[in-house]
Amino acid sequence: MPSSRSAAPNIAVPLTVASILTIASVISALAAGGVEEPPSNETPPAYGFRVVAAYPHDPEAFTQGLAFRDGLLYEGTGLYGGSEILEVVLETGEVTRSRTLPPSLFGEGIALMDDKLVQLTWRSRIGLLWDIENFTIVGAFYYQTEGWGITSDGQSLIMSDGSSKLRFLDPETFVVTRSLEVKAEGQPLERLNELEYVEGLIYANVWKTDEIAIISPEDGELVGWIDLAGLLSEEERQNVGVLNGIAYDPGSERLFVTGKLWPRIFEIEVVEPV
Repeated sequence: MPSSRSAAPNIAVPLTVASILTIASVISALAAGGVEEPPSNETPPAYGFRVVAAYPHDPEAFTQGLAFRDGLLYEGTGLYGGSEILEVVLETGEVTRSRTLPPSLFGEGIALMDDKLVQLTWRSRIGLLWDIENFTIVGAFYYQTEGWGITSDGQSLIMSDGSSKLRFLDPETFVVTRSLEVKAEGQPLERLNELEYVEGLIYANVWKTDEIAIISPEDGELVGWIDLAGLLSEEERQNVGVLNGIAYDPGSERLFVTGKLWPRIFEIEVVEPV
């Protein structure tokens, strides 16, 4: 990523989800109006963050997916022979329920869908459906790409495969209904990873970066970045993996992030430089 987006801001003020949505709506209005939209190679705004709270996280969890509902975190972890699905008490990090995947499956992103948890696998091209009440597998589906991240907008499941493409799946049949190519400054944005749907926008970890891409689900255009450089200290970063894991609680508008083998989950507030 260009260095101009990775510089930490000196002064920051809170930025609400509504503010980000306003920026996205302006872009959409330009596209819908009679005036020709400017070229999409302009640098999207870069936002910073403020840590609201930090919660304990298992430093041995190879986090691949994160979701939040009713005060509980749900986490999907990866690695062959070590992939799990977990229910976790946010404040204490206590695992209240867990299941281990077959050793031949490498767990990936997760999403909540009604009374089920959807979990992707990496190269097996198999998605698992977990009953959220009893943590048992009640179904499976297949896809034609690698599985990386997944989220839901309430109508469709949205899936990434490590490329610049996002695919929308029918939640009943799991058939791909449409796809988007995500672009940043006119170029395909590759390595899209864990996903979360946040108030009409798609938040995506970008593998091997400290940034979250904010994506319009209408046309795949990048409407902003969240730069999370500095979330961990340099010392802490020596023994952890990449930033990966986004969860959002729409009721309280709380946003949570973590990473692979990270010792903490952070609740953050998105801010912008003055």
